Amino acid sequence: MERSLQRTAITLGDAAGVGPELVLRALADHDVLASGQMLVYGNETLLRRVAAAAALPFPADAVVVPAHTPFAELPVGRSVVLDFPFPEAGMIAPGKVCAACGRQAYRWIEAAVADILAGQAQALVTGPINKKAMHEAGYDFPGHTELLGHLTQVDHPDMIFYSPRLTLGLVTIHASLVRVPQLLSVERILQTLERACAIYQRRHAQPPRIGVLGLNPHAGEQGIFGDEEARVILPAVQAARDRGYCVMGPLVPDTAFAHAALPFDVCIAMYHDQGLIPFKMLAFDDGVNVTAGLPFLRTSPDHGTAFDLAWKGIARPTSLIQAILLAAAR
Repeated sequence: MERSLQRTAITLGDAAGVGPELVLRALADHDVLASGQMLVYGNETLLRRVAAAAALPFPADAVVVPAHTPFAELPVGRSVVLDFPFPEAGMIAPGKVCAACGRQAYRWIEAAVADILAGQAQALVTGPINKKAMHEAGYDFPGHTELLGHLTQVDHPDMIFYSPRLTLGLVTIHASLVRVPQLLSVERILQTLERACAIYQRRHAQPPRIGVLGLNPHAGEQGIFGDEEARVILPAVQAARDRGYCVMGPLVPDTAFAHAALPFDVCIAMYHDQGLIPFKMLAFDDGVNVTAGLPFLRTSPDHGTAFDLAWKGIARPTSLIQAILLAAAR
């Protein structure tokens, strides 16, 4: 799909994790630089420490400016690092949970969201955050999805995962298994399906083939193991067909991914691990986490802070690069 030149906001994530290193690598990638102007919400002291520790050059094309510099004064055609000073930047140790890292990760996200909502950038790419560090800083969100819903006042954002091989939509996100059945509805499944298909079509011209997983073993075995398939999932599948989608399901979850050639491009899973276990087996290195339903598109790498790899110069940037390219695609 054609990419338009635009501004993409990128946050570093947890400063003690791999996020800063991955951003440094992404700012040297030709495809990333060709996709539009990158606005990095971070800290110069931290990035230069990470670059030295990981034996990486600081991006020669990047310009560092103070945070909250008027956007009309930003250079055109070059990546920009918006420098948010904070006292711990020179002392943070890689691979350690730190409340200061959680606090600053939140502040970078908060500032980037405000700028996007003001029209200064078109999409958001977030580096991995550490939930414990965020909680120690006083931000009690289960993850990015809920945090971004709070900042944008969106009640039900969707968690979608994209890779060139498969796009995955999760009907429920960070919910205990005992709550999943009561959270399912025809409307919720349809919303997830439509948003997942929209993400797929950012990078593909043809309409997707869609597989919808059942909830119970054997997709309920005709009601023997539960009635959610007949009561909720099958009506959602039929409603999607009525809207013109090519949909199959409810599929038996334990065989849906059994063949090397998947019979669908988009998969809709009823709960977190049902979809993410097979997705990460298929696309661990190049998967992208997408938050759909916000006033803007948000993407991130489909992995965590990887504290054991932080600042060592060995973390792979593939997932972050794919996240940036997906955010910049139209």
